[in-house]
Amino acid sequence: MTKCGYVSVIGRPNAGKSSLLNWLVGEKIAMVSHKANATRKRSNIIVMHEDDQIIFVDTPGLHETEKLLNQFMLEEALKAMGDCDLILFLAPVTDSLKYYEDFLEKNKKGVKHILLLTKIDFINNDELIVKLKEYEKYSDNYEALIPISIKKATKKSDILDVVVKYLPEHPYLYDPEIMTDEHLRDIYKEFIREAIFENISDEIPYETDVVVNKIEEKENVDVINAKIVVQKDSQKGMIIGQNATAIKRIGKAARLKIEKLSGKKCFLELYVSVKKNWTKNKDALKSMGYEINS
Repeated sequence: MTKCGYVSVIGRPNAGKSSLLNWLVGEKIAMVSHKANATRKRSNIIVMHEDDQIIFVDTPGLHETEKLLNQFMLEEALKAMGDCDLILFLAPVTDSLKYYEDFLEKNKKGVKHILLLTKIDFINNDELIVKLKEYEKYSDNYEALIPISIKKATKKSDILDVVVKYLPEHPYLYDPEIMTDEHLRDIYKEFIREAIFENISDEIPYETDVVVNKIEEKENVDVINAKIVVQKDSQKGMIIGQNATAIKRIGKAARLKIEKLSGKKCFLELYVSVKKNWTKNKDALKSMGYEINS
């Protein structure tokens, strides 16, 4: 009998969740940014490990804030924690234990979890031993503690072998040939958002969203029309840039990401629209696909 189950990947903003998942699946699927709160919604990334299927759930970072959009993101993370078979909690090795302690409080259903101590290439062996001992006092809470670095010694099997151990016996839930159940429209939207995060500074990326209006798949080229939504007129000017330099830079970066995944040329049409204060209004957020229940 095969094993198959949902594994939520949880951690603070910028813990490296999306980077880990892209590495495990061997393809650039999840949005990655060095800026906090880049991931807004849950998404499934499917990894086959020998005969077993692991459905990893990428999530927004655990954090507390008054902002409405962040409330939606926290709800997404908490739902993922409650609806899965296993949790992977990512703890960067340079972090204090407060983030892990906060996670233990939020894990209301007591879902089993594995603690991944990440970015161990940032410290030496003696420092790693000290950090491992700090987490030992919580050893009754986690099923396993795995120090990892996706940049050097860690092999995918170091993580996947342990994950599969805690999954239920179950037939596959997805075709083993696919890497995600996300629609191309949503993946391309995230690539454009990622390009905005890479090319525009400060708060503007956070107050920006993308709507992919149309994808026309031709034999040798994909034609994509997308709208970048901002909440102030001044932000529109900054996204476009003098002589349209900024939006051209964003478009080029996004196009390269899309072409790498699709394997063919992409013609990307971008324009900018202002939706006043959309991140601060529940109805406006809902219209953009971010419905807040609390």
